[in-house]
Amino acid sequence: MSYIDSGYYNNASFYRVLTDDNQPSNAPKSELIQGGIWKTNYKLASSLKGIEHEPTNQTKILHKNGVISMARAAPGTAGAEFFICVGDQPGFDYGGDNNQDKQGYAAFGKVVRGMNVVHAIYDAPEYDQSLDPPVMIYSIKRL
Repeated sequence: MSYIDSGYYNNASFYRVLTDDNQPSNAPKSELIQGGIWKTNYKLASSLKGIEHEPTNQTKILHKNGVISMARAAPGTAGAEFFICVGDQPGFDYGGDNNQDKQGYAAFGKVVRGMNVVHAIYDAPEYDQSLDPPVMIYSIKRL
């Protein structure tokens, strides 16, 4: 939430989409849109210290439709990149199949209005999981 308060997400973008059709057939499937500052402010994104991992077995926030979660490589490496679940994604929860370490991802919020916009971004043109063109995020604010 401090990244939201800091204004980091002003002029960020949604740049990635995962659909059933654009993932390897031998991998656990997921549906989401991913955004953040990686494409628009790489210098800031690469300078951020990793956020402590808060798995779903601690927070009890599961990866249901519209849930917002932190993207990461390993636990404790989440920066400013996040994703929004399109449909329920139990593979992202603690113990789920979408991460070899079984620690899941840190869910922290939910889209409360505008899932139609999430679906429009999800349905936008993409190439090899990259939205083409990326969808700009002008600002993100707390409610």
